[in-house]
Amino acid sequence: MTEPRWLDRDEERMWLAFLRMRRTLDVAIDGQLAEAGLSAADYDVLAPLSESDGQVLRVRDLAAGIGWDRSRIAHHLRRMEQRGLVARSECRTDGRGTMVRLTEQGRAMITAAAPGHVATVRRVLLDQLDPDDLVRLTAIAERVVEVAGSAGTARTGGPT
Repeated sequence: MTEPRWLDRDEERMWLAFLRMRRTLDVAIDGQLAEAGLSAADYDVLAPLSESDGQVLRVRDLAAGIGWDRSRIAHHLRRMEQRGLVARSECRTDGRGTMVRLTEQGRAMITAAAPGHVATVRRVLLDQLDPDDLVRLTAIAERVVEVAGSAGTARTGGPT
């Protein structure tokens, strides 16, 4: 068995700071979205729908875009549909597929939530960065997502 590469003091400090940052960002964003009547998961679904052509996407494409598996997207869309935020229908070009569409109520909810969401992201993260920080953090985040994403795809067989 190979000995683990333990974190040195600087690496551990960075890792713990990153975890605290991630948690505090989640708390700030979750709180703002809750005030608007949405969960972070709701926003994850509504944002790409609101930006798509016709405000409609194939469920499997939406799931892949937000990194959710088939079960999670199906359950969450069911709950969102019950609340009137989205509507599902059969795919006209492929009877096996399902489409999801943003409803007027869903559009109203994301339209109302978006300004506060952006303000929160700016206040708690972007305003803390100078232009060089922004470039570096973007590059780091993209590298980490690429490595972690490919590890997740290899482990799970990819999103459905």
